[in-house]
Order: sequence, then C-alpha cells, then structure tokens
Amino acid sequence: MVQAPIKSSALAAFLKLPETKPASEFVDGQIIQKPMPQGKHSTIQGDLVPAINAALKPDRIARAYPELRCTFGDRSTVPDVTVFAWERIPRDDDGKVANVFALAPDWTIEILSPDQSQTKVVRNILYCLSNGTKIGWLIDPAEELVFVYLADRTISVFEEPDELLPVPEFAGSFQLTIGQLFSWLDN
Repeated sequence: MVQAPIKSSALAAFLKLPETKPASEFVDGQIIQKPMPQGKHSTIQGDLVPAINAALKPDRIARAYPELRCTFGDRSTVPDVTVFAWERIPRDDDGKVANVFALAPDWTIEILSPDQSQTKVVRNILYCLSNGTKIGWLIDPAEELVFVYLADRTISVFEEPDELLPVPEFAGSFQLTIGQLFSWLDN
C-alpha cells in the first residue's frame, strides 16, 4: 500500500516525540493532548471495537482499532475507534499489519468526553471526510445520541432507541441500534 509522505517538518518533528498518555494529536500546527477517557467513554469504546470486529473481521471485510494514530495530510490524530476496509489496512513486506497508518480511516468514531471540545472533535471528523473517510460517528454518552457525518457532509442525529445507526456500505453486516449502543452503559 502506498502511503502519502508527511507534508510538513513540524508534523515530522511531532511524530518523533515520545507518545503521551492520553495521546496527543497534531492539528493545525498545534499539539493537543486528548482528555483522559472516563467510565462511559471507556465502556462504549471497550464494547464497540469487539462488536464491530465480530461482525466484520472473520470474513476479512474490515477491522476496527481502538486509539490508532492516523497521520495524513497535515494532521496526526488518534480517533477513539477507526475502521479500515480489509484491503486498505497497511501491511509490512511480510503481510503483517504495519505499525504506521499514514492514511485516513474508512470510518472514524469519536466518543465525546465530558471535558472535551465538541468543536475540535467535529473538525477532526470533517477533516477525515475531506480525506476519503466514508462516515464519521460522534457518540455523546451524556445525551445518549449519535451524530452521523457522511462523506457528502450530510449530518443526521440518532437518539431513538430503535434507530439503526448507518454504517459504511462495506460494513452492512454490522448492525447497531441506539438502544443497543447505550445499553452497554447499564452493564
């Protein structure tokens, strides 16, 4: 897989820095540390990744990753969950998954934390969409709703328990309702 070269020397310098916990991102020339995930955020993330992988990974359709650094264009971000179609997963010469993902995910998912700027998260989702991502979710645990951003910049809000959340075309075998998503917070 051909990966795009890093465009700026500032981004290249950022990528040489030691990783932080929680992760830091490089956005608009600034280093921004993500907030520490809290209970609701971690619960949803911890259940969502295996649910997506259970539906998509066995047939080599796609794979979900938690907290994976994606560097493309002039940004390096760490979405809460990324999903890559199987054929787009970067691989080393031996066929194993590569360490560096220098491309936009096919599907980006962010889970809003209480002290996180919704505007900054939305800007990252929109940047992904501008660089080939097919769909973005912004999950708001406090409001128990999901904003869905499509590649054409259409935005929809899902908040009724029986509403089925849209997924990229390749992920049609994964189905999740709002009720199922937020029921994970009950367990």
